[in-house]
Amino acid sequence: MTGVTEVTEKRQVRMQAMLFDAQRGNREIGADDLFGQERSSDQLVWIDLVDPSEEDVHELAARLSLPSAAVEGYLGTETNPTLENCGKCFWLRVVAVADTSGHEFTGTVLTIVAGSNFVATLHRTPVAFLETFRQGTASKGGVGALGSGSFVAALLDWHLGTYFEAVSRFELAVERLEVEVLSTEPRDCLAELRLLRKGASRLRRMLAPHRIVFTALSRPDFRPEEDEQTDRHFRVLDTHYERAMDMVENARDLVVGSFELFSTQTALAANETMKVLTFVTVVVGVLAVIGGVLGMNFEAPFFKTGVRGFSVAVALMLILAGISVILGRNRRWI
Repeated sequence: MTGVTEVTEKRQVRMQAMLFDAQRGNREIGADDLFGQERSSDQLVWIDLVDPSEEDVHELAARLSLPSAAVEGYLGTETNPTLENCGKCFWLRVVAVADTSGHEFTGTVLTIVAGSNFVATLHRTPVAFLETFRQGTASKGGVGALGSGSFVAALLDWHLGTYFEAVSRFELAVERLEVEVLSTEPRDCLAELRLLRKGASRLRRMLAPHRIVFTALSRPDFRPEEDEQTDRHFRVLDTHYERAMDMVENARDLVVGSFELFSTQTALAANETMKVLTFVTVVVGVLAVIGGVLGMNFEAPFFKTGVRGFSVAVALMLILAGISVILGRNRRWI
């Protein structure tokens, strides 16, 4: 890697390196200033590689003395979250929620390696929160005084933020769906409920495996040489993870509640239909009884009136039906 941006035969590798200096301010640096220089305790280097080739990764590992497990972890096919302590440095792999629309959440694998005064992040696709983090910390002084562990804790907190944001979008979608269910003309929401349920389960499957990462970071025996400040940051991070898990679990409960609301509204609509059908059945039954009585073969003067009697009978039946409809509407039977 000879520059900040390199183009290989089939891919474009983007490398950004930022030096956080508590004394002289933060600045971006090139590959020439990245290696071969001693860093003070007030300096921290962050190296971000987007879609590096195997050759680029091995070259970076050789210059920074990265553990082979971290290199193999990035170049391999595994995507499950993991954490490994390699003595002077440690590395981990997490999955962030990709910045996509809709309820079918997808993940972006991010590998982080932390050593003495440096942190390296490697990912095959752009990660939105890293760019936001870079822009937010570029002008902040004092970041260089943080240890690499505390810097990783900050990155992981932003990583958890992708799940908080995804849950917020999810809750908004559930709220909109419930408003439609409670509208005067509700539509069939079963397909959307199915998608929401699938999305909630997907979020949980993405976040739950991270427990081994956040729990291990907060254990005192993971890196006993870390200072108290870094340990405190890791403990707070574990608390944020538990909060994120609670929100994801609550997202699944929201879908269940929305389905119960949809079922209730469907049952109410069916009840209204049954009320109308029952009312119509009663009215038609009464008219049928009247028609049956008039069809009896008794020798009565009324049955000998011909067309006029028939017209009177039909008119009376229509008047009775109209009165029944008016009465039913006034009493809200229909």
